[in-house]
Amino acid sequence: MPNFRIKPFAVVLSIVALTSPLSAQEDLSVDELMSLFERQREVFQEAETNGMGATRGLKLVTVDEGANNTTEAVNLSTETSTETGTQDGTQTGAQVVQAASDPNAPLVFGQLDPELQVNLQIKFGFDSAALSSDEAPKLEKMCQVLQRSNIKLVRIVGHTDTSGTEEYNERLSILRAKEVARHLVDNCGIDPARLETQGMGERFPFNADDTRAEENRRVEFQALS
Repeated sequence: MPNFRIKPFAVVLSIVALTSPLSAQEDLSVDELMSLFERQREVFQEAETNGMGATRGLKLVTVDEGANNTTEAVNLSTETSTETGTQDGTQTGAQVVQAASDPNAPLVFGQLDPELQVNLQIKFGFDSAALSSDEAPKLEKMCQVLQRSNIKLVRIVGHTDTSGTEEYNERLSILRAKEVARHLVDNCGIDPARLETQGMGERFPFNADDTRAEENRRVEFQALS
């Protein structure tokens, strides 16, 4: 499958039923997570095939790109630090399939329906992108999923609530996505070529009725291929 250039994708390890709170998603088994990822992969492939801006369970949304908001393959030389640091229209599936090396590719976010999302609510310290030892166990199931599955490419997307400025939230969400990817590589032995990171800041709240709600501070995982 061609390399996706959907610049924004997020990762929150929560698989959501429409009526389930984000925190309940952590109860999903490894097999359930793998099944959900397979459904994600199917809708991304369908979007590529049908050339539409939307498909069953997926809407492709063009996003205005911030100064530092680019999709990146995992780069272990990138430091994770505490740094501070729009959206309308759809794109066709063909526009989403861009070479990863193309810096001019449009920034497109694959917005999955809630029941197809995989989110992990990882708590970071205030103004921090460091993953604490208390939070690391939440990634154990994701480690097992990636070790057992044939998923070729997963995008990890950081999301925030609306506290703080848009620029700050965007930068922090990028750093947190990178920290999750670093953990999967260093502690789970996942090939960095299978991971991409993206920060979406406050653009796509899980709880749109309360944009400052805790469940909006999450990491989302999307199986692209």
